[in-house]
Amino acid sequence: MPETIGSRIAAYRKEKGYTQEEIAQQLGVSSQAVSKWENDTSCPDIALLVPLSQLLGTTVDAILSGQPQGVTILPPSQRRSIDGMTLRILVETVDQGKKTNVKVNVPMKLVRLAIEMGMQLPQVTSNAALQNLDLEAIFRMVESGVIGKLLDVEVDDVTKVAVLVE
Repeated sequence: MPETIGSRIAAYRKEKGYTQEEIAQQLGVSSQAVSKWENDTSCPDIALLVPLSQLLGTTVDAILSGQPQGVTILPPSQRRSIDGMTLRILVETVDQGKKTNVKVNVPMKLVRLAIEMGMQLPQVTSNAALQNLDLEAIFRMVESGVIGKLLDVEVDDVTKVAVLVE
């Protein structure tokens, strides 16, 4: 994520496909104000941070700190098709000083089909740290509008797992 508040606002705005004018209109400010935020010559008023973050589909923390956003629950009007989303699973293992990363990206459309057909996804279930991952529960959460980092857990002293839906 970009390093400054302004560059993060610009990145989230562009990711959502909004113009500066559209953001300004939604928040009741001038497009010049939005431009100044994005160029780091001024910052949004504190009272605008929550509506701005909601409009950009992120959190105030993500805008201010640049930390990856946690879970976001989108209202029905802002949800996109689940078939266009991706389940991302990251497994980091450190064993005897050697770090191993496993990244699994599964289209949610494939997750839907596996659930409907009663199948397992070997890309996921073949990893010991992921054997108890409930794909059906994750799918139901995403159907309800939950996106972002759903799970971030240390399985044991050597394994960390993160589950994201984007």
